[in-house]
Amino acid sequence: MPKMNDRERLAKLMTDQQRLSQETQAVRRSLRAQYGALAADMEVETLTEREFRDLINEAIRVGGPAAIAALKALSPTAAKTGPAQEQRPRQEHGGAVRRRPASPQGAASPGDGTGL
Repeated sequence: MPKMNDRERLAKLMTDQQRLSQETQAVRRSLRAQYGALAADMEVETLTEREFRDLINEAIRVGGPAAIAALKALSPTAAKTGPAQEQRPRQEHGGAVRRRPASPQGAASPGDGTGL
């Protein structure tokens, strides 16, 4: 078999690339259709279209395992009572922990280890 010249190799590679691209798109459409069928069996009516789209986009963005772990961490009671109160991290502002100075009457309280 004679050796292909550069022009023939390029044409073959471009044809192969186009074929692979079409095959990739077909498999992608098929997979997305399977996932769409799963959503057809879910009670998505409780969500708005925007909420559903945002939920799916964020889950895809962070990755399945991280999204599942975050959702499982939500307790059922927290979801019913509303958003949890924001807790401030102990180490903020460059790692410095802000503490209030002890008041004179509270300086020797039994729970702080200074009272005898």
